[in-house]
Amino acid sequence: MSTFDLTRYQDALTIQRVLHHARTVAIVGLSTNELRASYFVGYYLKRHGYHVIPVNPREREVLGEKCFASLADVPVRVDVVNVFRAPDALPAIAAEAVRIAAGTLWCQYTVINEEGARIAENGGVSVVMDRCIKVEHARYIGRMHWLGFNTQRITSVRGGLQ
Repeated sequence: MSTFDLTRYQDALTIQRVLHHARTVAIVGLSTNELRASYFVGYYLKRHGYHVIPVNPREREVLGEKCFASLADVPVRVDVVNVFRAPDALPAIAAEAVRIAAGTLWCQYTVINEEGARIAENGGVSVVMDRCIKVEHARYIGRMHWLGFNTQRITSVRGGLQ
């Protein structure tokens, strides 16, 4: 059994490059349900100046933006494909990201699929995996770093966890 090393898909410099250079983010699985993480992330990114494109065949409009059934239907260049879907769906989404020449395939927490990562990389699409784009944006561009998030330790214990 091979071990899948996620750390190569969580490189801080890659994440910062993506966040600083991307302008258009297609969110696969973006929901109209305000209680879902996908909605909150989309809302956050939109408020921070990104062009958010919803991709969800079950929706017509999300966050005031026309929703597309698939990445292939999106009429503009996509810098980041942000995935809020089950890990099993990732290989097909990665293949679609390659077909549209997206810059980065960003997989949210727990969206981990080795085959999907391989498809994207082989197609020239960079990969960030098991990271939240909103949290990483706040860490590197927003104000979270004041709280120590750039140390990769999140704790209220003064001396840190032992």
